[in-house]
Amino acid sequence: MAGCSGSTTATDGAAPATPGASVSPSAQSTAPSPRPTGPHPLYIGTYTSAEGGGDGIRVATYDARTGGIKGGQTITGVADPSYLAAHPDGRTLYAVNERTEGTVTAVRLSDHHVLGTRSTGGAAPCHLSVHPSGRWLLSADYGSGSVAVHPIDGSGALGERTDRVVHDSPAPGPGQEGPHAHQIVTSPDGGHVLAVDLGTDTVYTYRLDEAKGTLTEVSRARTRPGAGPRHLTFHPGGRHAYLAGELDNTVVVCGYDPGSGRLTPGEPQSTGTGSGTNYPAQLLVTADGSYAYLANRGHDSLTRYAVEAGGARLKLLDTVPVGGDFPRQIAFSPDGTLLFASLQRSNAVSVFHVDRESGGLRRAGEPFASPVAVCVLPL
Repeated sequence: MAGCSGSTTATDGAAPATPGASVSPSAQSTAPSPRPTGPHPLYIGTYTSAEGGGDGIRVATYDARTGGIKGGQTITGVADPSYLAAHPDGRTLYAVNERTEGTVTAVRLSDHHVLGTRSTGGAAPCHLSVHPSGRWLLSADYGSGSVAVHPIDGSGALGERTDRVVHDSPAPGPGQEGPHAHQIVTSPDGGHVLAVDLGTDTVYTYRLDEAKGTLTEVSRARTRPGAGPRHLTFHPGGRHAYLAGELDNTVVVCGYDPGSGRLTPGEPQSTGTGSGTNYPAQLLVTADGSYAYLANRGHDSLTRYAVEAGGARLKLLDTVPVGGDFPRQIAFSPDGTLLFASLQRSNAVSVFHVDRESGGLRRAGEPFASPVAVCVLPL
């Protein structure tokens, strides 16, 4: 299976992607809603083709007060759903199908009916997000280093691809054989789409033609050679973003200009994981912009940062054991009081209570067992 982590040493076969407009695991920096009660749906992505993997998208529920997870139905007929995102209206779920011939699938949430699957035109898609308009699905193909756009109709189903862009320049970074698109997200102001490419050490900024569903490149941001940028998340203020470097084990604070879409990376910062082998995966920022969290694969921890200077600075506070092996992806509950971590090699999902004042994390019981858990989406 094509890897999505960007390094054969960073993953055991396949790989990706914070709080935003697409209600996806990579975009959740919205204002917190009132604290909910009772069971809420939780969707878990997996690799169906991996040894010991799941049979499709796992469906469970979580208690918004205790963080406890229960249940275990499965939406079958969805191959290798390694990343998930929900439509802003909450009626449709989208999944990548991380296979050599890349596809994306739409699922109606009311009855878990699979609405259909469309080709991305690339290989091994590992991330997707829904444009804030709700009319376009954006996806990133790790294997082919390309990004794609699909229209979304009124039912939530996907139409034929309207665009595909390959990251054919600049040249691949040190140790890379080619481009590896790892994430595609919309900026908080909705004016630009940004694609993070681990293979070319570059973040590409595009304008999306919302009438035609086509992408036009407007800017590029280069990281230092060999950084292997994997995942970007914006501060809710919209003027700064944070970039995880998978291969050099760093975090970079970036300035962002909403007018031009230009991203300006700063100096690499420590993840607090020491000298051992570690592959940062995903960053989250709290809805009030006060704290940021980083998932560390290898160190198997969550790094906690205080966000300072209106988003322009990260102060490393501590690291917290994640309770398992290889935290591939993390996500907040909609109200921001819980943090979920998918533990790929532990076949489980761990849950933490998030203290609103201190940003502190407290474990919410034992991890929930789920085969090859690589993505978790609480709704």
